[in-house]
Amino acid sequence: CTGSIFSVSGPVIIAENMIGVAMYELVKVGKDGLVGEVIRIDNDKATIQVYEETAGVTVGDPVYRTGKPLSVELGPGLMETIYDGIQRPLKGISDVSNSIYIPRGIDVPALDRERKWDFKPAGYKVGDHITGGDVFGSVWENSLLSDHKILLPPRARGTITRIAKAGSYTVDEKILEVEFEGKKSEYSMMQEWPVRVPRPVNDKLGSDSPFIVGQRVLDALFPSVQGGTVCIPGAFGCGKTVISQSVSKFSNSDIIVYVGCGERGNEMAEVLMDFPELTIDVDGKKEPIMKRTTLIANTSNMPVAAREASIYTGITVAEYFRDQGKDVAMMADSSSRWAEALREISGRLGEMPADQGFPAYLGAKLASFYERAGRVTALGSPDRKGSVSIVGAVSPPGGDFSDPVTSSTL
Repeated sequence: CTGSIFSVSGPVIIAENMIGVAMYELVKVGKDGLVGEVIRIDNDKATIQVYEETAGVTVGDPVYRTGKPLSVELGPGLMETIYDGIQRPLKGISDVSNSIYIPRGIDVPALDRERKWDFKPAGYKVGDHITGGDVFGSVWENSLLSDHKILLPPRARGTITRIAKAGSYTVDEKILEVEFEGKKSEYSMMQEWPVRVPRPVNDKLGSDSPFIVGQRVLDALFPSVQGGTVCIPGAFGCGKTVISQSVSKFSNSDIIVYVGCGERGNEMAEVLMDFPELTIDVDGKKEPIMKRTTLIANTSNMPVAAREASIYTGITVAEYFRDQGKDVAMMADSSSRWAEALREISGRLGEMPADQGFPAYLGAKLASFYERAGRVTALGSPDRKGSVSIVGAVSPPGGDFSDPVTSSTL
């Protein structure tokens, strides 16, 4: 199905002839196939926010519908990888394009399709019943993540008609076939999940173990728990990024997801230079902490709309590892830049501004993000408990804590 561009205003594009398009559907805009997402529908017109630079897009250019929401790929290969806000691997892009910049409309798969992983089945056999969230195998990803569990997607179920033997497979090879009510479905090690939908869980639990961040003053005076939410407000140069990086380096979490959302490029560069050199002791061996980290780099010179996507991409990756029974810490540095992106898009849409020009739904957006933290019992068997702790840096202009972002977060 194809629509056409009706008007362009920065990252906000209105397309016509879009009857039947769904809210938050992923679309490809223009001749370059720029990635965009439908954020408003009015009769046959759809308002699209584009996650790439829209220079050169003109009225009448085609808009291609994909029929699915903005999703991330979840599976072996997430660790030690650097993504942009919509989960495109930066190293893969530089290999394909031989450029230090991200070319517009480039399409590189998030997980490496060539690399083979050693799959070990988990004891299921043909004829067994299996439901969403069940662990049907595992993969050795690296020395810090020795059992990357392979889960059945949450909404799937049925009777196993085929399961692969132990061996080496790529992430998109079909290794499981399930039949439900006469319909057969095939699954690989990789699954896709829409970023705006929280992954379902069996039960939310109270937290009972401390979240040690490795800074004595914080652990003694401002302790937190695994599955808690932490806000770090502070003016420029007060050390928010230093604390975020310290949490990434020294915290007692199993997995780190670091989202640099609208921060300066040199800060992300510093993280990329420091992390591979830093080590932690595991069973007497020194291991680089990059092996337990996924970085989502969305610096301040990248398109504004992708800042919002980067936060959702990060939390979805964190929830995936939580469902494996891991304790995950997610850094969002900084959520103020995300709120500024919301303000800019909201202004272009002509919505009614609230306090300091931020949209009226700022509080609800922040709440829906922070509510995805917590300690849970994961879906499926065997029984697994995991947690997501969110550490959000907030940088109010001029250190003014009455700023709407800070007050909404607190």
